[in-house]
Order: sequence, then C-alpha cells, then structure tokens
Amino acid sequence: MTISALQKARAAYQPKLPKSLKGAVKLVDGAATESIADQAEIKKLFPNTYGMPLVTFEEGAAASVPAFNVGVILSGGQAPGGHNVISGIFDGIKKLNTGSKLYGFLGGPGGLVDHKYVEITADFLEGFRNTGGFDIIGSGRTKLEEEAQFDKGLEILKKLNIKALVIIGGDDSNTNACVLAEYYAAKKAGVQVIGCPKTIDGDLKNEMIETSFGFDTAVKVYSELIGNIQRDANSAKKYWHFIKLMGRSASHIGLEAALQTQPNITLISEEVAAKKQTLGEIVDYMAGIIAKRGNNGENFGVALIPEGLVEFVPEMKALIAELNDLLAEGSETEKKFKSYTDKAEGRAFVAGILSAESAKVYKSLPGGIADQLTLDRDPHGNVQVSLIETEKLLGEMVKARLKEMKKAGGYSGKFGTQYHFFGYEGRCAAPSNFDADYCYSLGYTASVLIGAGKTGYMASVRNLTAPADQWIAGGVPVTMMMNMERRHGHMKPVIQKALVELDGAPFKYLAANREKWAAETSYLYPGPIQYWGPTEVCDRPTKTLELEKA
Repeated sequence: MTISALQKARAAYQPKLPKSLKGAVKLVDGAATESIADQAEIKKLFPNTYGMPLVTFEEGAAASVPAFNVGVILSGGQAPGGHNVISGIFDGIKKLNTGSKLYGFLGGPGGLVDHKYVEITADFLEGFRNTGGFDIIGSGRTKLEEEAQFDKGLEILKKLNIKALVIIGGDDSNTNACVLAEYYAAKKAGVQVIGCPKTIDGDLKNEMIETSFGFDTAVKVYSELIGNIQRDANSAKKYWHFIKLMGRSASHIGLEAALQTQPNITLISEEVAAKKQTLGEIVDYMAGIIAKRGNNGENFGVALIPEGLVEFVPEMKALIAELNDLLAEGSETEKKFKSYTDKAEGRAFVAGILSAESAKVYKSLPGGIADQLTLDRDPHGNVQVSLIETEKLLGEMVKARLKEMKKAGGYSGKFGTQYHFFGYEGRCAAPSNFDADYCYSLGYTASVLIGAGKTGYMASVRNLTAPADQWIAGGVPVTMMMNMERRHGHMKPVIQKALVELDGAPFKYLAANREKWAAETSYLYPGPIQYWGPTEVCDRPTKTLELEKA
C-alpha cells in the first residue's frame, strides 16, 4: 500500500503517556459518587452501577493477570484520534497479558447486534496508528437501547469469550453504554462495559472529563482554514465571509475557533438563548459592525456562525415547532400544502395557517430559507435544522438591512459575501499531538479499568494543560454524569450535555475582546497543525482548556 510521507513519519510517532500508566498500575478508589441531578430516579434505574467511587491510578507493583478478550465499538460521528484509542486498548491489554485479544465490531453498535466483527492483531493495527478517521472498523449510529439488542450482543460476546466491551462515543453513546453495563451487571452476564469520551462538538465535558477527544484537532483544522480566509479577506478587502461551523447543540467549536483566530463577529448560540435575542436583533448587531467597518473603508470581515443557531433563537424555535405540528405527515394541512406546485403560493398558504407571531417571522425570511423549513423534513416529519443554510439566511437579511441603512444615510460602504460551512473537513484529520497522546492514554486507561474488573465507568484523563507525563488517569462512573431529560415524550436518563458557560473564562475572554476585534482587523493566523518542533507549537492544548485551567 502506498502511503504519504506524512503518514510514514506519523506511523513512527510513539504517543506520550501519563507517568502512572508507564509501569504497573494500582487503582485507588475515591469517594462514592452520585448523579449530578435526579439522584433518586437515577439510583433506582441503575442499582448495580450507581454510587461507585471515582478511581485514580498510581504506580503499583507488577501483578499477573489471566488472558482476556475485549471488544471495541466506534459509535456515532467520526473524531480525530479514534484509531489511537484502539491502539491504547490493544497495547494496554497486551501488556497485562500477551495472550489477550481485541475484537472490533464493524460499522458501529450495529456490528455487535449483527455479529459482524474482526480480530484486531498487531499487523492489522499497524497501519492505523496516529491516523485520522474511523476506517479501521467503521462507525454507525445504531442506538443500543432495547433488551433484544443487548441479548443479541451478549450471544457474540459469549461466543468470542469477551470479558469487556469498550464503547467509544459521545454523550448518547456513553449513556447507552451505561444502560448496557447495568443490564449485563443485573443479569450477572460477566461482561464489563467501559466508555470513552468522543465528540468534536466538545459538549461531553465536566469536572472529570476535561475535554472530549477529537475537539482539539478538529478546531485546529477549522482555525487554520478561518485564518487562511482572514488572510484572503485582508488581502482582497472586498468580501465578508460568513462561516458556519459544526456544532448543533453547543457552540464550543465556534468559541474555540474565535479564540484562536480573532474574527470580527462570533455568534454564540447559548448567548442568543440567554438574552432571548430575536433574529432581527442578531441581524442588527451584525449589520452595525459591518456598517462601521464599511464607513471606515474596510468592506471586508469574517463572521463565525454556529450550526444550530436557529434553534436557540426563541421566535425561530417557536416557528419550527409550529411547522412540525401543522405539516405533520398525513395531516390535512400537509396534504393541502403539497398540492401547491408554485412555491410562492405554498409559502402564502403556510403563512396563512401560522399564528400571527410565527407568520411574521416566516414572511421575513428569504424565500429559499422558508422553503427549507417546509420542504426538507426528516423521517419523523420534523424540520431538518442542520440543513438550514443559516449563514445564507443571515447574509441575505444583513444585506437587506444594510440597504435600508444606506438609504437612511447611515452606511456608505459596499457589501459582498462569501459563504462557507466547515464540518466534515475536521472530523477525520490526522490527530494533533495532543489528541494522539490523549486518545492513546484514554485507550490505555480503558484497558486498566477492564483488567481491574470495573464496569459502568468512562475512561478519564485529566490535568491536560500540563505535560503528558503529569496527566492524571482514572475512571469516572457514568451514572455520576447523568440526569433525567424528556426525550421523544418520555423521561429518560442521559448524560447532561455541556453547553458554553457564559460565566466561564473562555466566553468572558471573547466578550472582553469582541468589540476590539469587531472594529479592528486583529486577525490571528494559527496555520496548519504542527507535529514536530517546539512544544508550545506542537503539543499545545486548546485555548478553551488553557483559560479554564488558568
């Protein structure tokens, strides 16, 4: 197989480990834990895995461990470093006993249910170390939620004599991992379940999980691209670049990218929700900055927009909810709407059946965006918010607002736009040194937890702003991160998503500097990810982590 020069060089990289994982490991139990909320309900649902202690690792005496087999699943969207988690698991279980084996279930959780797997050997793994992607075994979005799935999975786990299953995924996947751990513990099935925190969105984090893996690499990729665009904007001096960034539920990606590049405008969904900002207010804010720069002869700039912004704008959220009800599949209004062949007539019909407030919002939208709200629907009949071109919606509305301002004599500049959406570009990038090290440490940590007989835990590696040998490895009970939330009309136990904290140091830094960055051209150009060179360039964590731990 032909590989690039970078792949060849990266294959030789040996990820760094915390000092506690370099030799024999001793587990130290901390205090018993409880869930972050709804303690009585969570305890009742997880009687076998609730209240377990936090676990930290220390250097210990060598011990003999019988050979054991482990299964691994990659769940959900890709994130840089997943291959190194698997590498860490493999090396960790082999160090405990060379006779141990690792099996990968193909295509995500569905591979467990459908009994599709491959044995991961040293030779098989070799070409995947320090590479991006999930192509070693593939991923999938099948949810492990039903007992029939658990039982079907148990059949293949028993057949392969697998002692433990590691599920590498985000908050939903790790919630399912915890449910699975509880189920197997209740049945005394003899199968442990361990989770690993993955998501480029950065919304799986708390006191014990300082960051999810892949976030560091993905945002560094996006920040390089944003920096390149800023350089172009500052060179051509004739375009405003509206850049939508992945992250539907939380704005961590947009915030971190802003801290790395210092653009003129950064919208944060959580701030919009907290201030109950209307679409009009957001447009006025953006148009004000653009006009001020334009009046100074600077007809260019960069605006960062989170993917899920429209769901945080109160009137848009209400409009989407109304549309979901009114145009529900099989309803009379849906049939009537579909009878219109002319889009304008269809939009007029929709405006006529909405409440007065929602109709006003709907009619203010550009025609193309209004059509996306009514035509692009998921299998459940709901608006597919992720398909809404929020960057174009704002661009067109800002353009109209500037036209009004120019007519009133408040704007003398020119406004031209370029639109971008950065998402898939960062999900499978070759991991940064930080993610290569962090992911390998997470995998190795998972192997130690398995060897010690733990189940219902998530691998935890903390103190991440320090050099890697000072990182603190251990395990956190997944039930500790849970609360009860309404999902599909029912209250369910789930890991609480971590949104951007408006009183947190990273957002406060943005808030303190955004006015200066808006008026001035204060761009930073982080450049591409560096793998060799000074530590402060190659091993640096995210700005978010640095500010949180300062």
